[in-house]
Amino acid sequence: MTEYQLPRVWSAADSNQGKFSGINRPTAGARFEQTLPVGETDLQVYSLGTPNGAKVTILLEELLEAGVEQAAYDLFKISIMDGDQFGSDFVAINPNSKIPALLDRSGDESIRVFESSNILLYLAEKFGKFIPKDTAKRTEVLNWLFWQTGAAPFLGGGFGHFFNYAPEKIEYAINRFTMETKRQLDLLDQELAKRPYIAGDEYTIADIAIWSWYGQLVQDRLYQNSAEFLDAQSYKHLNEWADRIAKRPAVQKGLAAEYKDIK
Repeated sequence: MTEYQLPRVWSAADSNQGKFSGINRPTAGARFEQTLPVGETDLQVYSLGTPNGAKVTILLEELLEAGVEQAAYDLFKISIMDGDQFGSDFVAINPNSKIPALLDRSGDESIRVFESSNILLYLAEKFGKFIPKDTAKRTEVLNWLFWQTGAAPFLGGGFGHFFNYAPEKIEYAINRFTMETKRQLDLLDQELAKRPYIAGDEYTIADIAIWSWYGQLVQDRLYQNSAEFLDAQSYKHLNEWADRIAKRPAVQKGLAAEYKDIK
């Protein structure tokens, strides 16, 4: 294999993006005019069943399970491989063109909410569920919510990309991100040896955020054969937590949520 030579100035035209070549561009903003459908509920969710998308549907189903009728939502599919996220209406909700995105129409003016962890925080605070009111406990939940926000790109965009999606297997990249992923799994395993949930004795949005990535990873729901590759079963406490959360009815409903077509 010929060693890659760095150009003086990088050009997208010369880059191999593999299966994402038709989607990725080095520019932001809308690429075409789009009219997104709007359902009947106050909460409009435009998303996909990825780990970040699953966070939102799981929390909404948990809220409904807890008796919060106002958490009823309409769910529309944004096919990222088809480039739906670059349509004008979606970009108006999330200028970063990433799923999930939420439009809350319950007030006098609609509120747009983007970034999956922010959507979790917004909904938890709006309905007063799955986040403690006590300052110390709330802060611990946010510690782990923000940990997931910062850590998961190493798992998804790093390990997952080079293990599963990259057009060629690059040993250095796989080793680099496998090392970091296993460090993160070990961290979670050590923390969950001390308490039943990631931030304490209560199930919170921190568990939802982390389970959607790391719980599904150790259960081999993300990348085929990656759990074996990572020796995921060796993380005893993490697996016990992941299994317990996976059995929650609202989690199962959130994963099985049906997406309406936008076209």
